[in-house]
Amino acid sequence: MDRAEKREFVADLNQVFSNTGSVVVAHYAGLTVAQMNDLRSKMRGAGGTVKVAKNRLAKIALQGTPSESIQALFEGQTLIAYSDDPVVAPKVANDFAKGNDKLVILGGAMGETALDADGVKALASLPSLDELRAKLVGMISTPATRIAQVVNAPAGQLARVFGAYSKKDEAA
Repeated sequence: MDRAEKREFVADLNQVFSNTGSVVVAHYAGLTVAQMNDLRSKMRGAGGTVKVAKNRLAKIALQGTPSESIQALFEGQTLIAYSDDPVVAPKVANDFAKGNDKLVILGGAMGETALDADGVKALASLPSLDELRAKLVGMISTPATRIAQVVNAPAGQLARVFGAYSKKDEAA
């Protein structure tokens, strides 16, 4: 990497650390290329990104960002996983780490909050923004359908009563 590439890499990482919902830092020593590609494709499919981080450049990129407190995590072979949805990157990384012991989650950050490995796992257990939106829409639409049923029920009951009276009059 020449100097221009390093500057661009640091600028890109600085934007990541400043603007994303969450960042997960993990060791990846021992992962094969196929496993790494699998992790990248799973993360991309969920809306996140995985990058191998050069520790020195990552520490420079962290300066002046809300996530600055996680500099100590960048030791050894590290990668970062990040996403705009604060739950996506921790969830995908945690699920991948369960099936592959070579990916070791060190910690991460969500805004100004530094997370240890347990904090990342706790964040991974939360529902994603899309799941929360679906639940909220379900909760909002359920009362609306119930209101429509209640409003329509008296009209239906009146129609049945009128129908019964008309049948009674026809029979008489």
